[in-house]
Amino acid sequence: MACPFFIPTERLETQLWPHPVRLPLGDLWRGQCGAPGHEGEHPSEDELKNGCNLGYARCPRLPQQRSCDAVRFGLALERDTRLTVHYVLESNHAPAGDGRLEFDLSGAQCATPHPDPLLHRMAECFVAAYLRRQGSHA
Repeated sequence: MACPFFIPTERLETQLWPHPVRLPLGDLWRGQCGAPGHEGEHPSEDELKNGCNLGYARCPRLPQQRSCDAVRFGLALERDTRLTVHYVLESNHAPAGDGRLEFDLSGAQCATPHPDPLLHRMAECFVAAYLRRQGSHA
């Protein structure tokens, strides 16, 4: 479950991470903060490893009022050139919303982008990590 305000920008080397496939976005990512008032700030390596990439962080950047504490992604369906990703928003360790995003793998694009650009970017990273593991994407 990644932090809902995390904006992943590039994959980090995960050789020191015991099971990178278990990470919420399928890999460890470097990125920026998207929390109100902290947009564009770069979290430290420790914050990335123990907070941004995992959600439920005790981060001082998190706003008190927020719709969720973490976002979880999972592969729902892969058929031909389509990949359906299911996402779940969690608040206080309970479901707070969910949905599906469908990606066209031939163009590596989402058929219908999510209105929240942060959630959409995380879904793109989840798909990129999945495709990398499948050998379909660098």
